[in-house]
Amino acid sequence: MNETDRQSLAAARLSTRLFFFLAGFANAAWAPMVPFAKARTGLGTSALGLVLMGLGVGAAAVMPVIAWALRRHGSRRTMIAGAILVTFVLPLLAILANPAALALALLCFGFGIGGLDAAMNAQAVEVEILSRKPLMSGFHGMFSLGGLAASLGLTLLLGAGLSVLGAALVVTLLFLGVWLWRAGTLLPGRERPHASGRRPGWSIALHPLVLLIGALCVVGFLGEGAALDWSALFLAQKGLPASYGGLGYAAFSVAMVAGRLSGDRMTRRMGARFMLRASAVVGMAGWAAAVGLPGPFALFGFCLVGLGAANIVPLLFSAAARVPGVPPSVSIPIISALGYAGLLCGPAIVGFVAGATSLGLALLLVGLLLLAVLSGAKVAPGR
Repeated sequence: MNETDRQSLAAARLSTRLFFFLAGFANAAWAPMVPFAKARTGLGTSALGLVLMGLGVGAAAVMPVIAWALRRHGSRRTMIAGAILVTFVLPLLAILANPAALALALLCFGFGIGGLDAAMNAQAVEVEILSRKPLMSGFHGMFSLGGLAASLGLTLLLGAGLSVLGAALVVTLLFLGVWLWRAGTLLPGRERPHASGRRPGWSIALHPLVLLIGALCVVGFLGEGAALDWSALFLAQKGLPASYGGLGYAAFSVAMVAGRLSGDRMTRRMGARFMLRASAVVGMAGWAAAVGLPGPFALFGFCLVGLGAANIVPLLFSAAARVPGVPPSVSIPIISALGYAGLLCGPAIVGFVAGATSLGLALLLVGLLLLAVLSGAKVAPGR
């Protein structure tokens, strides 16, 4: 690799990190706007929940289109297309009052976020392979960091008296400016031709290893969804005031960011398989501590859950891109769709189990599912 190639690769690494940050920022920017959307539409909690599903449904449903786009146009153009859609739709989420229109906008927002997510993971895989060192955890760490920045930033803007539309426009302008600035430095990400000269068919999406990695991604995303949707209620059941309920997910999020930003270095030292096994063990210990420890001490458990969850999904994405005979343009959208399905359905499953037993037992079962990651860690390349 000559000096020009090294400089281009370094620029692509930086741009990929920034796009991950932007995707996390845009995705999390919607959360502080939800109470305002509820007030505008006049919907009850149950009806609003159905409308909010549009984002996740759109993100999962767009994956077949993204697989085609990655093969036809490459990851750079697909990332830009997703970024354009997010840029145009985000301000609409701040003003729409008609429930049907809001649901449609969230579906389109999901298309953009899901497409950007899958395409930037495909870009990240190529950058990682060319760099010849683990980078995926750090990329996902930037996504988590973007989410934290958006949650804090929009809360501050709204608390300072800025309108919801004004806050959304600030996010949109930041998003637009950064992706216009850095888009040209991304790798084209075009798929290399098959040895036969033909493009692979969709039948390879049923490759057993891809489906196994996808199933493990479901477990990883399910744990993240459970922490997001159920930690506050669970801490309230433990006696914490409702105003402090958000500390559980905050502890989870901060620990996840720390785990991801240090994950590549740990993977280089310990190997991907060891990291997957260690992450599963730490995650199981975290859920056990969250359920078993009294009152505020349960926050320590959510810290461990965040550390355990931090590197599971990034390592699985990296493994999926290396399945023999299956190009990343197929494997990445497949496991992304399965992951979003876990994120969508997981909290509902936890609620069903909690209704039949208790929330503590349901969360323990989420931890026990990590046994699948522990036993399936051999899907990761290397040691």
